[in-house]
Amino acid sequence: MRHSFSLEHALASGKLNAPAAHGDHIARLDLCERICHPDGPKVVVARGPAGYGKTTLLAQCQARLQARPMRTAWLTLDRADNDLPRFLRCLMAALGALAEPAGAAARHDSEDMLALALVEAVASHDAPFALVLDEFEAITAPAVLDLVQDLIGRLPAHARLLIGSRHTPGLALGRLRAANQVLEIDAAQLCFSMDEASRFFARRQPALTPAEVELLHRKTEGWIAALCLASASLARTPSAAAFIERFSGSDQSVADYLAEDVLASQAPALRHFLLRTSILKQLSAPLCQALLPGLDCADLLRQLENGHVLLTRTAADEQHYRYHSLFSSYLQSQLRAQAPGDIADLHLAASRWYEGQGRPVPAIDHAIDGGDFGRALALLQTHAETLLAEGRMRLLSRWLGQLPAAVLATRPVLQAIQVWATCFTRGPSEASLLMADLRLADSRDPAVLDHVRALQPLLLSMMDRQEDAYAAGMPSVAALGDALSFTDTALANAMANISAVLGRYHEARSLLDTARRAQSRSASSFNLMYSEAVEGIIDLQEGRMRQAGARFRMAVRSTRKGAWGQANGNAWAGVLYAAWVYETGDLAQAARLLQVYVPLGRDVGLPDHLILGYLMQARVAFYEGDPEQTFYLLGELEYLGHQRRLPRIAASARVERARVLLMQGHPRAAHDELNRADDPDLWRRVEALRLPANDLLYPRLGRLRCQAYEGDPGAALRELDPDIARALAAQRVRRAYKLQLFRAVALARMGDDAGASAQLGPLLLAAQSEGLCRVLVDEGASLAGLLRRHAASEAGRAWLAGDAARDWWQRYTEQAGAGPLAPEPAPAVAAASADALTPKELRVLRLLAEGHSNSAIARQLYVSESTVRTHLRHLNVKLGADSRTQAVARARHAGLL
Repeated sequence: MRHSFSLEHALASGKLNAPAAHGDHIARLDLCERICHPDGPKVVVARGPAGYGKTTLLAQCQARLQARPMRTAWLTLDRADNDLPRFLRCLMAALGALAEPAGAAARHDSEDMLALALVEAVASHDAPFALVLDEFEAITAPAVLDLVQDLIGRLPAHARLLIGSRHTPGLALGRLRAANQVLEIDAAQLCFSMDEASRFFARRQPALTPAEVELLHRKTEGWIAALCLASASLARTPSAAAFIERFSGSDQSVADYLAEDVLASQAPALRHFLLRTSILKQLSAPLCQALLPGLDCADLLRQLENGHVLLTRTAADEQHYRYHSLFSSYLQSQLRAQAPGDIADLHLAASRWYEGQGRPVPAIDHAIDGGDFGRALALLQTHAETLLAEGRMRLLSRWLGQLPAAVLATRPVLQAIQVWATCFTRGPSEASLLMADLRLADSRDPAVLDHVRALQPLLLSMMDRQEDAYAAGMPSVAALGDALSFTDTALANAMANISAVLGRYHEARSLLDTARRAQSRSASSFNLMYSEAVEGIIDLQEGRMRQAGARFRMAVRSTRKGAWGQANGNAWAGVLYAAWVYETGDLAQAARLLQVYVPLGRDVGLPDHLILGYLMQARVAFYEGDPEQTFYLLGELEYLGHQRRLPRIAASARVERARVLLMQGHPRAAHDELNRADDPDLWRRVEALRLPANDLLYPRLGRLRCQAYEGDPGAALRELDPDIARALAAQRVRRAYKLQLFRAVALARMGDDAGASAQLGPLLLAAQSEGLCRVLVDEGASLAGLLRRHAASEAGRAWLAGDAARDWWQRYTEQAGAGPLAPEPAPAVAAASADALTPKELRVLRLLAEGHSNSAIARQLYVSESTVRTHLRHLNVKLGADSRTQAVARARHAGLL
C-alpha cells in the first residue's frame, strides 16, 4: 500500500485553499491596506488566540493581492507537518500552482530534489507572489522551523510571506525587524474596532442601538469569536439589552457559556451530530456517515453551515469542514461528560473508514486517540516497517510514545522500530538508552535481533565511537548469509562506513560489494544511497575528487520517485554532495543545497555532517560579506557539540573560527582560538581516524597555516615537510595537498619564488584535473597573491597556454575576487598615517578589514554604496594600493589597524 503524500488528500482537507468567503465577513480594510500596500512588508505575522480572525484576514489579503494581480499560494498547517518530508511535499503542492520549476521537478526528480526545486522556485521566481502559511502554531519541529527560516532568507524583494499563528512563531525575525521588513499584527490589532463591530451587527437581527454595540464591544474587547457567539445568542434572546447587561468577561468561561447556549438551541439530531463528530479534525459527509449511519449527515452539515454554527468550509469546491477550535474543544468536553461510552466507538469507526480509504496515518491516529491499542498495534504491525523505510521517524516516534509501555512490549519489533525513530528524532544517546532499557539484545525474536545487529554499530558510530562500533558490528557481518534482508544490507553499509573511517578501505569496499549484491536482488533506495555515499568518501580521501562528486550526486538522486524518500538518509548524502559542489566553486548552488540538507540532517546528528554543513554555511556567509552570520553559525555549531556531548563538534567549530580570524587579519586571536580547541586526547584519537569533516580541520593544521602565513616561514617549512610526508604515506591526498599549499606560501615569504612556483606547478595541474577551486580560494589573499605571481611567471604562462588551464584560472580568479580575503603579505611601503585619513575613512577601513562587503558597510554607516566606493578610492590613493585587499594589507603594515 502506498503511503506517499497525496495531493488529493491535501485538496480534500482544504490545506491548499483559503476558507471560502462568507457574506457575513467584515472587510478588514485598514489591516488589509497595511499588509497589501505595494511598498508593504516582506513578512507579515498575524498572531493571536483562536477566534481572533487571523484566517479570515489572511484570506481577504490573499483576495486583494490576487486582484492586483499577484499570484498566491496557501497552505494550512497541522501537527503532522512537523514531519519534515510531509511539510516539504505539502509546501511543494501549494507552490505547484505558483512555480513551474517546482512542478517540473515534481515530475522528473527524486523526492529530496523536490525540496531543492522549492527553494530555487521561491528564490528565483521573477514575478510578484505571496505565500500564506496559516495555523503556524502547529509547527514546533526545529528542522521545519529552520527550513521556513531559510525560505524567508531567500525571498526575493517582490515576494511576500503571510503567517497566521496563535503564538509567536519560533523564527528569528530580528534582522527583518531592524530592516523594517516585518509587520507583526497582534491580538489587540486583530480585534474588531468599534466601526467594524458596528458594521458586523448592522447585518444581524435583532438590531442593536449604538450604545448596545459599544457596550458589547467594550465587554468583549473586540474579540471576534465572542462577538460571533454573542450574535448567535442574541438572535434567540427576548431582550438584547438584558443579555448584553449580564454578559461579562472574555476568558474561556465566556466561550463555554456561549457555546453551551449555541448547542442548546439546536435540534436534538443536530446536537447529537455536533457532539459525536467533534472528535474529527476534518469533517466530510462520507466520514460523518461512517460515525453516524442513522443520520443524513450531508443534510446536517448543510444545516449547520447555513446556520453559521461555528462550522467552516475548508475548500470552496469541496464539502469538507472543520469546527472552530474553541467550539470543538467545548463539544469534546460535553461529549466526555454526556456520552463517554461513545468515544471509543466513534474513534473506531473513524479509524476503520480511513483504513478503507487507504489512509493508515489518520486510521492509526484515531485508534490511539480512542484508546484502542490493540487496533493501533495491528495497524502499526502492518505499516510500521514501510513507514520506517520511508523515513517517517517523527510520526513513528509520536505514535509509539503514546502507546503504553506494557502494550508496546507485546510487539518487540515495534519496540525496535521505536529505537530507530528515537535515534533520528532525539539522538543516538537516547536511542541507546532506550534499547538498553528494553533489553532488545536479549530477545529471542530473529526479526528483533536483525534490527539490533544494525542498530548497535550505527548508534555507536553516530556517537563518535568508531572503534567500539567496529568491534560491535564485525561479528554480525561475519554471520551474514547469502540472502540479505533490508536490515542486513543496512548493517553492511554501516560497517563499510565505519571501516572507511578507520582507514580500512579494502575492507570497506568488500562490504560495499556485499551490500550491492543484495541490492541487485532486492532494490533499496536507502541502501543504494548509503553505498554510493560511503564509496564517495573513500574517493574523496584518496584524491579522486570528480569521482567522489559523481557518487555523491548519485546518492542524492537515489530515492525512487513517488516514495516519501529517505529524507534523513539523503540528508546524510546531501551534505556530502553540497561539500563537493562548494569545492567546485559554485557557491550559489551549494547554498541552495545546504538550505535543504542542513535542516534535514540536524536531527540525524551525524558529527561529520553537522560539522561540514555548518562550516560550509559559515564560509558562504563570510564570502557574501556577512561575518556576523559566520560567527553566529560557528557559535551554534559549538553549542550543538556541547549539547550533544560530542567534543569533536565543539572543537571543530573553534578550529574553523580560528581560520576566519586569520582571514580577517587577527593572527593572535586565531592562535588563542586554536589553543581553546586543542584537546590532545581528542585530537590524538581523531588523527587515527579518517573522518571527512576533520581531514582538513584540526588544530595542528591551523597552527601550520598561521606559521606559514604570519609566523616564521623557516620554522613552518621545518614542520611542514614531515607532515606532508606522513600524509602522503597514509594516502591522505587532500591533506597533503593543503599542506603543500602552505609550503608554497612559506617559500615565497622566504624570498624563494622559484621554489614556490615549483611547488605550485603540480598542485595547479591537480586542481585543474579534479575541478578543485575552494581549497585554494579559502586560503585567502596570501595564496592568491602568490598564484597571481606564478601565473605571470614563465612557468605559469606556459601552463596557461592550454584551454583547460585558462578555463580553470578564470573560474578561480572569479571566485577569489568574490569575497573578503586575508591581507596579502606586502612589502614595506610609505603608508599614510592615521592623521591622513578622515574618521569616516578609518571607519570604512576597519569594516573592510573585518570582511564586510560594500553593501554591508553602507548599511552600517547609513550611506549609499556609491559613497562607500568613493571612500575606497580615497583610501587606495592615500595608502598607495590598487585593490581593497592591498589597502587592508598596507594599513596593517602601517599600524592603522
